[in-house]
Amino acid sequence: MKHLHLFRADQAHHVAYPETVKTITTRDSALEIFTDFQHAPALVIDSTLSPQQAEIQMRTAHVRMKIVVDRDNQVLGIVSLDDLSNQEIIKRISQGYQRSELNVTDFMHPLSSLKAFSWEELQDASIQDVIDTLQNSGQQHCLVLDGEEIRGLISASDIARKLKLPLDIHRESNFSRISHVIYHQIHPHPTVVSNG
Repeated sequence: MKHLHLFRADQAHHVAYPETVKTITTRDSALEIFTDFQHAPALVIDSTLSPQQAEIQMRTAHVRMKIVVDRDNQVLGIVSLDDLSNQEIIKRISQGYQRSELNVTDFMHPLSSLKAFSWEELQDASIQDVIDTLQNSGQQHCLVLDGEEIRGLISASDIARKLKLPLDIHRESNFSRISHVIYHQIHPHPTVVSNG
């Protein structure tokens, strides 16, 4: 065992910071806002969980979205905290479901309804390219496929956070809302000057 020496902490009074803090803009590579599952493990949730169990797991992990997988670890879709709200549960019950029968798959966005980018194309794209492409899709999340493998995810809320956009954190961000905020940052409303 190596013996380490302890020193008095009051010998230093300043905190170290990264040498450069990069400011991300819409002209930067789309890879800056891409969650690559080869570097950050995918956040997955069991398809058999009840909506209440799933919500607790997500809130405990401080995440708004997880990928839904079956017992064979096959991806079934994506579910967000908004999808698991009481309002959504009541909607299912009013459609004839029993609360005890409901599970995550009743609330998720199935894989067949999700959009995806090609990993190959994404490598040469900018953040603005991504936002422009998805502006009218109304989706909050977009998968990235590398061949037949889900390589990662692009989330509207991650884009907003990395671009430091002034969006309401209590509302789930979508690409349309992000485009609107970016447009108004680049093209601010002219000040109206009163003549009198």
